[in-house]
Amino acid sequence: MTSQAEIGLIGLGVMGRNLALNIAAHGFAVAVHNRTPSRTEAFVSSAEAQGRPVIPCLTLEEFALALRRPRAIVLMVQAGEATDWQIEALLPLLEPGDVIMDGGNALFRDTIRRERALREHGILFLGTGISGGEEGARHGPSIMAGGEAEAYARVRPILEAIAAKVDGEPCCAHLGPDGAGHFVKMIHNGIEYADMQLIAEAYALMKDALGLGYPQMQAAFADWNRGDLDSYLIEITADILGRNDPETGQPMVEVILDRAGQKGTGGWAVIAAIELGTPAATIAEAVAARSLSAQKDERVAAAQLLRGPARQDGERVSLDTLRDALLAAKIGAYAQGFAVMAAAGREHGWPLDLGTVASIWRGGCIIRARFLGRIREAYGRDPDLPNLMLDPYFAGLLEHGQAALRDVVALAARQGVPAPGFASALAYYDGYRAARLPANLIQAQRDYFGAHTYERVDRPGSFHSDWPSLPRP
Repeated sequence: MTSQAEIGLIGLGVMGRNLALNIAAHGFAVAVHNRTPSRTEAFVSSAEAQGRPVIPCLTLEEFALALRRPRAIVLMVQAGEATDWQIEALLPLLEPGDVIMDGGNALFRDTIRRERALREHGILFLGTGISGGEEGARHGPSIMAGGEAEAYARVRPILEAIAAKVDGEPCCAHLGPDGAGHFVKMIHNGIEYADMQLIAEAYALMKDALGLGYPQMQAAFADWNRGDLDSYLIEITADILGRNDPETGQPMVEVILDRAGQKGTGGWAVIAAIELGTPAATIAEAVAARSLSAQKDERVAAAQLLRGPARQDGERVSLDTLRDALLAAKIGAYAQGFAVMAAAGREHGWPLDLGTVASIWRGGCIIRARFLGRIREAYGRDPDLPNLMLDPYFAGLLEHGQAALRDVVALAARQGVPAPGFASALAYYDGYRAARLPANLIQAQRDYFGAHTYERVDRPGSFHSDWPSLPRP
């Protein structure tokens, strides 16, 4: 077979086959392969693939021969061992100068390892986060690439063509070397966890504290989507709350078990934040809330034994207050995520442009939202902005919204509605703005029991005290 495909794609699961269709729909010939040949055959026989420049390859040997040299290959296989296995199987068929792009949700440390290993063989490697789910993969995702600039330049025309567009700009960028792209995608997912948790808490407060029905809740979210909270997640929440189960006639959400799944990227984001010494409390609470939701049997049993507060029917907040609280908490969650990315850039030597990150998240990805444009502007004003909350625009929103956030957190506590996302966002705001925290007592405790030393406010250096011998007042 003569070389004719401009790019190859391995892995025809939901994301892989839709990405292949997206590539082909933009006029690029794409060779496709799946470890299970029947899946390849089924894909190329599908109505969507018919008439497109899609080249089926039942073996890896066929696949390698079908690609123009130097080759460009996209892997859309399961993260972890499956990715390593696929690379090992491909390697004997490749030549120096070929490019492998991993489009899965890989752990960034694995990407760094793979990039180094493949470099020894002369193979260029891109770790590329792709966000947008099935719909995004088919019609335009957000693409976050990390790796050698030479490798990105090779596939850039294709990636920019298939990416989502906002104001004519592709939501696609090269963010830095080795694991930079997958790190940014990991933090995207962490922010996504937080965003979803905050929206779920707003729904719970509407339902359990304010006593609203589904038509009222649906209308509230639809209204919010026309303002500063305009986003994909708010949009689909409004749609979800307006749907009924065809079997029972009940609101669809009422028949769905309250046990949330997770695939690990949120947890990875929390671990990375801890390793970098950068707080991401709202993201961490969102991950913990999903873990707690999985303990369904324990929660059902505990509900019979553990009593909460007596709910006061007259205690309420307005929907406007809840909206403002949600926006303030959302700013806190995004501020945490962007601070973690800034810390990672410093730690790993990645030239991460956070304004560019915000820009490519405006379309295609799950957390796409109107206020990402404002985040882009914030980092345009000050590329070295220490924290998003310090930007004048966002500081103004927080100044306006903090009273609402306090009212909502207080209402949730008094009514016994769990709202760890709202509470953690408020605590992050108050902790970040505190010129003095009670960490001085923690340092005293550490020195008392472990001689870990402490610093003083009146002179430099490290100090240790024999605490039992210190004078009392």
